[in-house]
Amino acid sequence: MTRIPTLNSPFLLGFDDIERALDRVTRSASDGYPPYNIERMARTQTEPERLRITLAVAGFTRDQLDITLEERQLMIRGRQVDDKERAYLHRGIAARQFQKAFLLAEGMQVLGADLDNGLLCIDLARPEPERIIQKIDISVRK
Repeated sequence: MTRIPTLNSPFLLGFDDIERALDRVTRSASDGYPPYNIERMARTQTEPERLRITLAVAGFTRDQLDITLEERQLMIRGRQVDDKERAYLHRGIAARQFQKAFLLAEGMQVLGADLDNGLLCIDLARPEPERIIQKIDISVRK
């Protein structure tokens, strides 16, 4: 099956990277575990506008969670090992692994992460870009 480019307008030049990123994100879409929120946090006098990703990771310790940033891809992994010494009468909470990936825009920065009451929060910021106006000289061809 031939794929139709999403950004195929003649006015969108040099957006090949964005199209490849969209392909990568749609291919790596996983199930809904663990559930997560993404919230926008308003700019203050001292901080730029921020985003906060919150994942519900109840049962995971800090040592069982791993957050990496590689080439603008924020990867969050959780690994639990099944405790073989426990004898369960009912098992409703499984030792489960997960992997969540978020593709960050150019310039996004990971400010930090914290784990509290089963919620893993990761704060992100995008610094305000400088507005650049450049005059292009027109030359005459001979």
